[in-house]
Amino acid sequence: MKKLPLLTSAFLGLAASVQAGPEYKQVAPPPPPLYGVGFYGAIDMGANIYQNRGGDQTFSDDNLNSPFFGSTLTVSPKNDVGFFGGIKLGYVFGTGWIRPTLEGDFFYNGFRGGADFTLNEVFVPCPGCQAIFTTRERDVTTWINSGAFLGNFILRFAPGNQKFQPYFGAGVGVYYAESAGTEIVNPITGTVPVNTGGGQSHADLAFDVVAGSDYFFTPNFSAFIEYKFLDYTSTQINTRQDRDLKQQLLGAGVRIFFH
Repeated sequence: MKKLPLLTSAFLGLAASVQAGPEYKQVAPPPPPLYGVGFYGAIDMGANIYQNRGGDQTFSDDNLNSPFFGSTLTVSPKNDVGFFGGIKLGYVFGTGWIRPTLEGDFFYNGFRGGADFTLNEVFVPCPGCQAIFTTRERDVTTWINSGAFLGNFILRFAPGNQKFQPYFGAGVGVYYAESAGTEIVNPITGTVPVNTGGGQSHADLAFDVVAGSDYFFTPNFSAFIEYKFLDYTSTQINTRQDRDLKQQLLGAGVRIFFH
């Protein structure tokens, strides 16, 4: 008779364990992916949409004793659109929504230089003689090839899901530029009376300011658009005037991250 309570207790314990069911351990969800961190490489290309080679300038002969008194020469610098393309290598620090970045930017930058000249000549062959009026035009063209390397410090922003990352920054570096030669074209006949067949070269400091945005298709791959204000200095040219060449570049490219 004493065995009955023991059997009853065992049965009740078994029933309670069956009713409770199996125990499940909670598994933490995987962390969200990180977009655009660590080392990266990029290629980009675009156009230098504007360069400040100056506006039109007119020079006049104001010497009353000159036989060319009243003549004017108008110089119209060319600000043609050019092409640039290059590669970028950089490193993104941290994984927060503000990410400091160091970047090396290497690119080719080519653009057309030169100017249009218009000479309105007034010539008096002798005192009291009738003035002779003539107009002469010349188109002076040259192509500038340059290569630049700049080191940029950039702040990247990665809000929300990190797929859209705007950024801005600035940097300093060096450039080398060479003229491919100069042509003087007669705009009426189309002839080229002067072609130098070679040009000058110059190396100096360069500065830039950049702003753009990446859109990430995967944590390691993005496409971006970028605006760059570029200043080619002329510190080695002894002149009282500002001879810096300032350009505005607009381009696009792709970036690959290695992490």
